Amino acid sequence: MKQKDDRTAQGAVDLADLLARVENDHELLCELIVIFKEDFPRALQSLQESVSREDMKAVELTSHALKGMLSGLSVLQAAVTASRLEQLGREGKTLGLTDALTLLESQVAQLLPELDAYAEEAHS
Repeated sequence: MKQKDDRTAQGAVDLADLLARVENDHELLCELIVIFKEDFPRALQSLQESVSREDMKAVELTSHALKGMLSGLSVLQAAVTASRLEQLGREGKTLGLTDALTLLESQVAQLLPELDAYAEEAHS
């Protein structure tokens, strides 16, 4: 049990919070992960393109969607960063935009493998 606690503390996902959200329903957890894995990469790519074009309205909207996705799976640090990107987009501020995107990308870099591991454990 200690190993799982250590990994949760170091991982992107707050597993205890996530399991509480799905009321320990491992089947539901797996379904949510599948949906997230389908939608998240497209949304992240859309955000990257919006940032490169400095399309601030698209940055705001896409960041808002990402914040919801990340919050829903208890990926709290990345959700805060997505919220920051949303705020920059809403305010039309390009200063710090690329840095915030880079931070978000680093925060979610290992997210999909981490979610895969949780889904695999849930099936066990």
